[in-house]
Amino acid sequence: MASMRMAREGAVRVTVGVDTHKDAHVARAKDQLGRRLGEKIIPTTPRGYRALLAWAKSHGEVATFGVEGTGSYGAGLARYLQSEGHVVIEVIRPNRQARRRHGKSDPADADAAASAVLAGDATGQPKAADATVEMIRALRVARQTAIKARTQASNAMKALVVTAPDDLRECLRELSTIALVRTCARLRPGKLVDPTTATKVALRSLALRHEALETEVKVLEAQLTRLTAGVAPELLAVFGLGTDSAGALLVAAGDNPRRLRSEAAFAMLCGASPVEASSGKVTRHRLNRGGDREANCALYHIVMVRLRWHQPTKDYMARRTTEGKSKREIIRCLKRYVAREIYAVLRSMQLSDVAIAGQAQGEVA
Repeated sequence: MASMRMAREGAVRVTVGVDTHKDAHVARAKDQLGRRLGEKIIPTTPRGYRALLAWAKSHGEVATFGVEGTGSYGAGLARYLQSEGHVVIEVIRPNRQARRRHGKSDPADADAAASAVLAGDATGQPKAADATVEMIRALRVARQTAIKARTQASNAMKALVVTAPDDLRECLRELSTIALVRTCARLRPGKLVDPTTATKVALRSLALRHEALETEVKVLEAQLTRLTAGVAPELLAVFGLGTDSAGALLVAAGDNPRRLRSEAAFAMLCGASPVEASSGKVTRHRLNRGGDREANCALYHIVMVRLRWHQPTKDYMARRTTEGKSKREIIRCLKRYVAREIYAVLRSMQLSDVAIAGQAQGEVA
């Protein structure tokens, strides 16, 4: 009866909210008036994604999918739905205060995702993650973990030197990290008969691991440099912007930077937008502690380079200091200006890509 009544009222436009997990997704469908149409649990496989889409279409005309975690557990589902031509909206997790009042369950989270899309609270477009920027992101993950493991190996070596037997400690304690690694890699411990030989075995193992990780980091950095220079040469031309910072900013924007509505949205994404912190007679803004922290760190590094080598930036620092601004506030302002500059470059890159594609189509025609 309900379906017949909806049919008389007009076409049903379906909005599906999806709460994503590693092995299963929970979906709940609603019509354009917010009425619940059904609920479904699917496995996180291509077959499960097809089943979800067929189930959603069975309720009417599919308008939008609201998916949590499009950058993690929901990445596969988001890619599949976009490849099928459907609109996917990125939904953040439900408010914790509301969770405490109403309880926590997967269907409730899926319902909240659908409601957020219907209410217009969720409007973000997920990253495409299907081109060069996604390649850069994957290589950056490998590079960061290799650097972390390399640091752990060198720290373990230094700790072993501190507690090593006296004769071994005196030979190694004054060496720099590079010299310590090279020296320990050449150790020949011999038979394992006492604490000295055991320490030598451990130091040699850590040194060889450090050298292998050093080689791995260099290979990954070379690959990242090639990819970044190929996809974003205009970005690398920005003053103070190196390969690592460019990679972080590209990953924050994604393979589809046109999803960013404005330079203010990009600044918010990078955690560089000012946050109102006024109270009473005090009117001020504070640092934004949200957003992509790697992109925020990249903006900070650009500002630090410019404060050292870029005369207009140094003049700005001097002027705002005389106005009574603190160094932290000035750096916040500079990061906001840099974010605006980076956004303009990203937009111009995207427009040039469209123009090139149009020229190619004209030549083919």
